[in-house]
Amino acid sequence: MNNRGFTLVEVMVALMILLVVTAGVLPLTLVATKTAENQGHLMSRTTEYAQDKLEQLLALAYGDVASDTRLFPATDTGGTGLDVGGSSDPDAPAPSYVDYLDINGTLLPAGDETPPDWFYKRVWEIEVPSANLKRVTVTAIVRASSTGGLGQIPRATVSALKTFPF
Repeated sequence: MNNRGFTLVEVMVALMILLVVTAGVLPLTLVATKTAENQGHLMSRTTEYAQDKLEQLLALAYGDVASDTRLFPATDTGGTGLDVGGSSDPDAPAPSYVDYLDINGTLLPAGDETPPDWFYKRVWEIEVPSANLKRVTVTAIVRASSTGGLGQIPRATVSALKTFPF
């Protein structure tokens, strides 16, 4: 008997095995792609919101210690402005140095209590590393990952220096 290749049955069995393996791996590929895309989107928005808060703080006068930047537009009184203090740790925010955004990035009303429907949290810290110089650090986080609790929580920290008299 002369064996010069594969029979039709062998080819069909091989194709069926390949089809079963492909069908098993395809859902994993789709989940990985969706998660990576959503996490990237959340990280981009988190960074954007941290940068927005940093720009709002840097727009204040160097000696401003009263503007409430937890509101937009900021009010002239009732806040901390660029007063030294705060925390850049989202797990331990200082009361007057934190604000919250909803899922669409809309600033939620400032108050003493954490709003139940927050999606993004921004905390900031003002330090004086040397005379006539303030360091402003803003950290923003997302409440949950895009997969409902699985995966890394997107977090962005931005920092800048503000000098006096500018």
